[in-house]
Amino acid sequence: MSHVAQIATASTSPADRPGIDRLWHPRGTLCGVCTSRTRGFGWFDPNKPRGRRTSRWFCSMQCQSTFTRKARKGLTMVDFTEEETQALPAVMRALAPEMEQIGWDRQLGQLSQNDMHRMIVITIEAFRAEMIKIANEAEVPF
Repeated sequence: MSHVAQIATASTSPADRPGIDRLWHPRGTLCGVCTSRTRGFGWFDPNKPRGRRTSRWFCSMQCQSTFTRKARKGLTMVDFTEEETQALPAVMRALAPEMEQIGWDRQLGQLSQNDMHRMIVITIEAFRAEMIKIANEAEVPF
């Protein structure tokens, strides 16, 4: 009896699908809504033929449903929506104490790497939390 691991030989491509099979999840892409790392939630346009379908990937079911609601309304992800505009004051309230600590008179170029990192994290986390709060309060359109 041999204890050497058996390595499978490279499989040949099937006759009906010549070439290399592409993995279904595109590694390294960012969420179509919040630009964080994707985690397997996807969407594609079923109205276009296979070669020209547009697809989007998302980090969560919340981002996927947000994109779907906006797509049904005909909105793009570039413009600020009503919900995103409502979330901005919460971001400013969360960022103000940090700016107070850093100093309002300092220019961005004078900030240390840690100060800049804290500002970015606070801004993103406050925006995400407020968007989740708004999404939970909104009524489902169907």
